[in-house]
Amino acid sequence: MLKTVKQVREQFLPSEQRVILRLNSPAKVQDFLDSLEYTLGVDGEPYFSPRRVLAERTADCLEGAIFAAAALRFHGRRPMIFYISSVNDHDHVIALFKNKNHWGAISQSKYTGMGYREPIHRSLRELTLSYFESYFNFESEKTARGYSRPVDLSRFDDLNWMTTAGPVKFIEDYLNSISFTAMLTPGMIKGLRGVTPLMLEAGELLVRKKGVRNQAADHLKKALERG
Repeated sequence: MLKTVKQVREQFLPSEQRVILRLNSPAKVQDFLDSLEYTLGVDGEPYFSPRRVLAERTADCLEGAIFAAAALRFHGRRPMIFYISSVNDHDHVIALFKNKNHWGAISQSKYTGMGYREPIHRSLRELTLSYFESYFNFESEKTARGYSRPVDLSRFDDLNWMTTAGPVKFIEDYLNSISFTAMLTPGMIKGLRGVTPLMLEAGELLVRKKGVRNQAADHLKKALERG
C-alpha cells in the first residue's frame, strides 16, 4: 500500500502529474470530469483506470468516481468511493470527500442533477437522499433504494488501480460483493410519485446533449437481462 503523497504522485507520469496537480480541490476535480465525454463503452464498460481516463478524455460513472478518488489522493485525501443502489436502473458510483466532518461528493453522470455535492451533509444517508429526486430511469420511475459503506481504494494498490492499462473491473466486482443500507420502506416505495414530464425533460438534458439516450437505454436493458 502506498503510504505517502510522494509515493502516490510517483505512480503517474510527469505529463499526468501536471494535469492532476491543477485539480487541487474537489470542485476542480468535478470541473475536470464535467469537461470529459460520457461513454458507455463498446459491448459493455471499458473500465478505464485514472491513467486511461487522462489519455482518452472520457469516463462513465464508475470511471469518473475512480478518477476523482485518485485525484483526491494525489492531494492528500483518502481515495473513497461508494455506490447508490437502485432498481430497474444502474447503480451510481460516487467519489467521497469530507470537510470538517461533513460529506461531499464528486460524480460523473449523464443525468442533470446527479453530479457534485457540497460538503454539507452530516451522514452518508443524508448525502444519498440529496440524489433521490434526480435518480430516475427512462420509464419515469424514481429508482434509488440504498447506499453502500465507503470503500477506500488504497486496498487495490497491489493491482495498480490508478495506472493500469488494463480494465479496473475488479473494483466494480468488489462493490457488487458488499451489502447496502436500505433507505426506503416498502410503504414508502409503494407511495412514490412518478417523475413529471418536466422533471424528466430537465433530468435528460445531458443525455440528449451528449447523445447517449438510446445507447444508455440499450445498455441498461442488456444489464437487466443479465441480472
